[in-house]
Amino acid sequence: MVNLGDIFPDFTADSTEGTIKFHDKIANSWAILFSHPADFTPVCTTELANVHKLKPEFEKRGVKLFALSCNDTASHNAWTKDVLSYSKKVLDGSEETTLSFPIIADPDRTLAVKFGMVDPDEKDAAGLPLTCRAVFIIGKDQKLKASLLYPATTGRSFPEILRVVDSLQLTATKKVATPANWNVGDEVMVVPSLSKEQAQTEFPQHRLIEVPSKKEYIRLTVTKDM
Repeated sequence: MVNLGDIFPDFTADSTEGTIKFHDKIANSWAILFSHPADFTPVCTTELANVHKLKPEFEKRGVKLFALSCNDTASHNAWTKDVLSYSKKVLDGSEETTLSFPIIADPDRTLAVKFGMVDPDEKDAAGLPLTCRAVFIIGKDQKLKASLLYPATTGRSFPEILRVVDSLQLTATKKVATPANWNVGDEVMVVPSLSKEQAQTEFPQHRLIEVPSKKEYIRLTVTKDM
């Protein structure tokens, strides 16, 4: 299991783009490693098709993408055709023959177990557990910044994952936090660790929201100049 703030472990694995040495592949970029239960399944197909379509948005943010499941590379390569077909027919994707990110093979479940991605309630025909829908967002420093776990029955919202990346990248360099339902361009919160004087210096345009407790901890500021 990898905890927030830990260096995400390096590994070497086969993939649809050949052998991947993870740390070398991500280099000094942000990265997302996300697992899916199995190839040739309906929800997983919709997820990877959506990620494929959103690849330009992830690239704008300097994020490299890596999918993973317990299937082997031959299965991944064959399934890719279905993913691209779904993207074209349902998501109005372009005519493409190559998926825009690699799918890592983990047939012996070494990585799934190591990273806590095993779903005990979902098993293959042989009775072996499948990977859950995990998401690991990794920063330029190779540390884990956020992680999400979904069951097999619930497909992920990748626009929401983009929103999380936007928040992580903003708050990595600015002394702010993003409130509920925040999107790029919305006001952000000045972090409580900044004193009243520091907040005035760093964010002279911020505003205080008065509350019954009289505690001055809800301070909003704009992000357009950040």
